[in-house]
Amino acid sequence: MQHVPYGYKIENGKAVIDHEAASKIKELYRLYLSGLSLSNAAKVAGIKGYHSSIARILTNKHYLGDGYYPQIIDNDTFKQAETEKLRRAERLGRIREPSSKEENIKKYRFSMPTPKQLYDDPFIQSEYAYSLIESEVVKVGAE
Repeated sequence: MQHVPYGYKIENGKAVIDHEAASKIKELYRLYLSGLSLSNAAKVAGIKGYHSSIARILTNKHYLGDGYYPQIIDNDTFKQAETEKLRRAERLGRIREPSSKEENIKKYRFSMPTPKQLYDDPFIQSEYAYSLIESEVVKVGAE
């Protein structure tokens, strides 16, 4: 059985809006965009959950409406919340770009001489061919 996102319920096989929960979701977006933290916005809106589950509500695209779920949040509000979440993460130093250090990058050069032996068994022949492969580490910038 698949999970139905908070704010919806299934009636006669179709997803419909749970109006009480949907109003809490709208309030969550409004409070979050007004400056409250995720936890505080959820608490004031009356939504109980862990920080991660509240964050998933802000990023759940089903609330925009799709072929199965009706729309609860308008596109502008959703984008504003997405932008605000990213802005807060950057401000708090929670977005870390991977640092690529060139000294950690290794390049390999492979070579293989022409096989001099032939075997009837293809597994033995491939084992022999793989044993001929030679590799060497090439310094970055030296090619």
